[in-house]
Amino acid sequence: MVVRKPRDLTHTIVAGLRDMIMEGRLHPGSKLPPERELARQFGVNRASVRQALKALDVMGIVHQRVGDGTYLTHDASTTLRAPLDFLILVDGVSIQELFEARRIVEPELAARAAKRRSEKDLEALQAALDAMKTALENADIEELAENDLRFHEVIWQASGNRVCQRMFSSLQRIMSQSLRVTTSLRSDSAPLSAHEAMYYAINEGNSIKARQLMMDHLAEGENTIQKSAGD
Repeated sequence: MVVRKPRDLTHTIVAGLRDMIMEGRLHPGSKLPPERELARQFGVNRASVRQALKALDVMGIVHQRVGDGTYLTHDASTTLRAPLDFLILVDGVSIQELFEARRIVEPELAARAAKRRSEKDLEALQAALDAMKTALENADIEELAENDLRFHEVIWQASGNRVCQRMFSSLQRIMSQSLRVTTSLRSDSAPLSAHEAMYYAINEGNSIKARQLMMDHLAEGENTIQKSAGD
């Protein structure tokens, strides 16, 4: 008997949901069939369906309501149709691969941002920093992670490279998840200090320093997750 891996099952269910949306049998916000029916439809047991649905809940494709059922989110159709998003969310792309991609690209974007940033970009970076400080003081992990991501988004925009901007916009969802993980694992202000240092380097137009600071920041983030996984 062939044992289906959780990732393969998630593939199957996502593909099935996508087909149901395209055929008009499901619409954003509508309720999914019961787990028993999905298990019959996909030829698996209910426990496997339940596990896959939990994964899709984390991905933001469905929303599970206790005592009610599972619903497609309103942006599910967009997520399911986006090739790169689908690859990241479903095809087993690891946190390590994500950080590797970021290390390849983001340090250079930071360097270019230092050369090309506008006053508006600097104001946006400062606003994100201020919001991060407030979130840190309030121990608000969600808000801290959200503005951490916003800080990086501004750097991508300030780099002036529209291709990289569009590439990284597809990484936002999983980056948001990884930032929540690293933020929850760090109780100190080191990440905030790293962002402040990057801000000053970009403000000063120091591309060499901005590049290195981004490289160090990403390495520290990956190291934090690896240490947690090894505990």
